[in-house]
Amino acid sequence: MFLSSVLPMLWLQIRRMSHFKFVPISDPVKEEDIVQLRNFIESNDQICVLTGAGISTESGIPDYRSAGVGLYAKSNRRPVLYKDFCTKEFIRRRYWARNYIGWPRFSTFQPNEIHKVLKKLEEIGKISHIITQNVDNLHTKAGSKNVIELHGTAFRVMCLNCDHKIERSYFQTILKELNPLLNASSEMMRPDGDVELSQEETEGFNIPPCQNCGGILKPDIVFFGDNVPRHVVENVRSIVEKSSSLLILGSSLSTFSGYRIVLQALDSMKPIALVNIGKTRADNDVHIKIEGRCGYVLPKACRFNNLIVENQIYS
Repeated sequence: MFLSSVLPMLWLQIRRMSHFKFVPISDPVKEEDIVQLRNFIESNDQICVLTGAGISTESGIPDYRSAGVGLYAKSNRRPVLYKDFCTKEFIRRRYWARNYIGWPRFSTFQPNEIHKVLKKLEEIGKISHIITQNVDNLHTKAGSKNVIELHGTAFRVMCLNCDHKIERSYFQTILKELNPLLNASSEMMRPDGDVELSQEETEGFNIPPCQNCGGILKPDIVFFGDNVPRHVVENVRSIVEKSSSLLILGSSLSTFSGYRIVLQALDSMKPIALVNIGKTRADNDVHIKIEGRCGYVLPKACRFNNLIVENQIYS
């Protein structure tokens, strides 16, 4: 009798966890690795931090590449290509329909302990800048000030013709007015905030043109196949050269835009520490490589008297 009542509830909980948990599992982190990172942070001020999707997974946002749980690993799903978005109307219609349904949930994800620790490290002068490959705005939500969004942000929309920009929340209101009958929902979310919809749900989706010039609107993010703007690349180069060191958190560095920062740090002879689950492109380049979950490693490394004590992280 007891099992018959408990098992359905347990199965429901497992199903819910399968939908919303994207954090990869890692082997236990050695204490000497924690000490290594602790010494690295303690001995360096004005650290440049590079963050990737591996820190956003701990807020519930999935990623493409994490071992066993990334969307590349779990399915054949691939992100939209820049060229396809620019040249194919049905691709744009499908993208915006999916993004429209996913936005209410994506926009409400909150910073996790990693973001909060980084904010505290910035406040006490340990971090000069955070360069993030993520488009989720979580560093800004956490209160970090010097954030460079390497791949842009999903919280803005831009025109491909005149570069006019509007807030994504305002664009959501416009889309809702143009598509009052689309009320689909989905539990599976992609890293960029869009969801899976049927062809019937996307083919009639209405997209407005730019209010300024009538051009094509896209998220203010760097799609696959596009390039990071030159001024961002140069700004990042300057930041790396002026920093004391480079700390990489939660990135496989598979894209050259991220790996280029490692090469710049090497050229400037900066010490480099990396925390990630699984192999990265820079494993043979860094001075310290720690295999582990950032949400465990970073806070633990920072819980000592001369840097950040535990109750400061959450204040």
